[in-house]
Amino acid sequence: MNILVSNDDGIGSDGLGELVRTLASENNIYVCAPDSERSGAGHGITIAEPVSVTEMDVPAAKKAYMMSGTPADCVKMGLDLFADEGIAMDMVFSGINSGSNLGTDTLYSGTVSAALEGSICGLPAVAVSVGAIMPKHYEFASELALRASRLDFQEIGDRLVLNINVPDLPKVKVTGVKVTKLGMREYYKWNVRSTDEDGRLTLCYGGDPVHYEGLDADSNDVGAAQHGYATITPLHFDLTSYPLIDKVRDSGIADEG
Repeated sequence: MNILVSNDDGIGSDGLGELVRTLASENNIYVCAPDSERSGAGHGITIAEPVSVTEMDVPAAKKAYMMSGTPADCVKMGLDLFADEGIAMDMVFSGINSGSNLGTDTLYSGTVSAALEGSICGLPAVAVSVGAIMPKHYEFASELALRASRLDFQEIGDRLVLNINVPDLPKVKVTGVKVTKLGMREYYKWNVRSTDEDGRLTLCYGGDPVHYEGLDADSNDVGAAQHGYATITPLHFDLTSYPLIDKVRDSGIADEG
């Protein structure tokens, strides 16, 4: 297959290199990734200024572009660029990210958003993350990514996004793999306050993830991760709360006055 690989850690990240090398063992890999880290960029796109494009050399990739835009830009524009060159993609992969993307963090994640953009563009997509800021173990995450590339997405769902999270451990120390739903992701002391050299208040995101006591491994992706599992969560860009449609309709809010 032809696979587009992107990320939010930047085109020079170790995780992207590991993912490209692994997928290239069985596929044609093309890269379009940001020129620098875009962690927390979410699904933003660049509309206030042009996005610059530079061809780069990424080992094991057939061709690679570096862009000044967001992860979503890289997928949307990358698919278009390669299509103009006569290269149609079959899948999109994003990662391997440094740090997990679990639960509600997926809404902020540039890694997950790159995969979701692939889905919006009509392709199956996979986001892959390892649960450490400076990962030491990419092997099992790469293995799960390769497994995902072999799936029959027409049978499962052709616009499916799989969100894969793996502990930063050797495979033999990972408890197992669970297919899960999203949970809640919160942080202790996340709003770090300080002052700059001019005495102005500054705010920075920080803090450690909340550890939920008594959270079962089968409850959701956060619970499974707490118990040492790798997790796979199917996602979709449709955020509609279908169970609430009738309740909202029956509330009278849409009635004529």
